[in-house]
Amino acid sequence: MRDAARQTEPAIAEPGCDDALADDLGWGLGVVFRAYVAAAQAAMAELPGGPRGYQVLAAAAHATVGSQLALAQRLGIDRTVMTYLIDDLEAAGLIERRPAPADRRARRLVATEQGADLLVRLDLRLRAAEARILDPLDDASRDSFRAVLRVLATRINAIDPLDNPCALAEQVDAELPTSPKAVRSGRPRP
Repeated sequence: MRDAARQTEPAIAEPGCDDALADDLGWGLGVVFRAYVAAAQAAMAELPGGPRGYQVLAAAAHATVGSQLALAQRLGIDRTVMTYLIDDLEAAGLIERRPAPADRRARRLVATEQGADLLVRLDLRLRAAEARILDPLDDASRDSFRAVLRVLATRINAIDPLDNPCALAEQVDAELPTSPKAVRSGRPRP
């Protein structure tokens, strides 16, 4: 009888961790960032280099590439990693290295027709992924969120530009918790 009474009583919700952190900027940024990274990686799964490959392909397609080194610095990609990434994109027929008009020793990156076509499809996938993340917001709030984020990101980058992306990646990796599954299997986290 006592068990039956317990089943009919409404459950009292205990405050969760999400409630305690709801006003915490770091927690909110982290949650949105993780969702964005997961969505971007899924949208870019077929592209060599994933989201980084997308950034290089987009820069090549929009003719915003000065040099391979300048692009690596602008995107915060180690120059050695950038070389391999460009090699992979070139092997996939998505970009070409062409002599720079001003300096024949330098190479500029240019998207191929196949690369430009893929970029259009990837842009559509990325916009759909972003729309899913921002779905709880109405159109005006989405526009406002993007505008405020752009102001903050531009200001912070101007004050504290990314000088050493490898050191930052190592710092973030060291701060990430190891999943219990990875610990049990003896494999390092991805």
